[in-house]
Amino acid sequence: MQGLVQGRGFLDEPERQSVLTEKGIAQAKAVGKALLPIPLQRILVSPLQRAQHTAQIINSLRSTPLPLETAFNLCEISLPEWEGVSFEEIERSSPDRYYCWHHTPHLLEMQGKYPVLDLFAQAQAFWQELHSQYQGETILCVGHSGINRALIATALGITPDRYHCLSQGNCCVSVVNWQADGRAQLESANLTQHHGHILYPLRPGWTGPRILLVRHGETQWNREQRFQGQIDVPLNANGKTQAEKTAAFLQPIKIDRAFASPLLRPKQTAEAILQGREVSLTLLDDLKEISHGLWEGKLEAEIEQEFPGELERWQREPQNVQMPQGENLQQVWERARRAWQEIVATSQPGETVLVVGHDAINKAILCQLFDLKPDRFWAFKQGNGGISVIDFREGKESAPVLTTSNITFHLSGSILDTTAKGAL
Repeated sequence: MQGLVQGRGFLDEPERQSVLTEKGIAQAKAVGKALLPIPLQRILVSPLQRAQHTAQIINSLRSTPLPLETAFNLCEISLPEWEGVSFEEIERSSPDRYYCWHHTPHLLEMQGKYPVLDLFAQAQAFWQELHSQYQGETILCVGHSGINRALIATALGITPDRYHCLSQGNCCVSVVNWQADGRAQLESANLTQHHGHILYPLRPGWTGPRILLVRHGETQWNREQRFQGQIDVPLNANGKTQAEKTAAFLQPIKIDRAFASPLLRPKQTAEAILQGREVSLTLLDDLKEISHGLWEGKLEAEIEQEFPGELERWQREPQNVQMPQGENLQQVWERARRAWQEIVATSQPGETVLVVGHDAINKAILCQLFDLKPDRFWAFKQGNGGISVIDFREGKESAPVLTTSNITFHLSGSILDTTAKGAL
């Protein structure tokens, strides 16, 4: 049903549901191959035929196939008045509702229901079921664009009005890690490098700019899990290799502007990416890493000895931790906001902008795309050399869209991020 709204149409009539195209079958095979190294313990799949077929292809490639378990709560969003109709026709015939769908999706009403709000409730019910039955398992969930966005959003605390601010492509992979205390971290989102993409293609009609948010390569202190903060530690040999691999990966991508923290590790990473390009590098103090104060230069065991209980509080309630003689997250949030505003204000439609920062500052920027507060600091993982892509649908005044989060495929050939080891 190319170009038509699918939703969950004909849920009870599988023979009338949309099916995979030849391209879709090839995509399913590609993602199945990419998932082979991951030791899955369970495969949950939407009841809709296109998801079932995708899961069957993925499962058939595994040396020991798993039983496919149908999960109704992985079903796609219900848009009964639009299913089988193109968005072009919807825009022409119902411009007000089309505008509502794209700009205030949580307010769209159909047949006395609110499809996006219902989808978010469905996603929350799915997570509750998962927590009650499948603790500690690695699970593949095969769903759809809408439900996958709702799953990521509800896991991280993103509100339904930001439904369209998360991108999900066909046979992409997103990784959500759940901790024992019920907190979720998005390791990565909308990975499509297994389909031969460098970056997820900019959607037709989107005017940009496109911002590439990169974390610096590894340092020796990263490897030792020693807190760096604003101590100016350079890249180690592996970090330089990561920077070179990131540069090679991005080489086909035109970069128009570039910003970085002035500390050596992001500056060296940015310079590697920009080598051979006629692009100047602007250094922004507001992109510096969080100041850990008296924690800087110390291992976790040393911090625990000197400041008992504070590391546990940093993990559990980071918004309430004041680094001794350093910063708190509210200060980092304010710096991140200033840096982001400057970067976006100086960017032009159609440009691709490189931004190289640190773990904490990048986390703060990503959180603020969705108006998440410092209590959600751990919501986004940022690997050394990882790349996130932020797009603007209707120019820089429109809401930013997280197109892809934390690409590290170019560093290891793996969907999973194996780079970051601990301390900031």
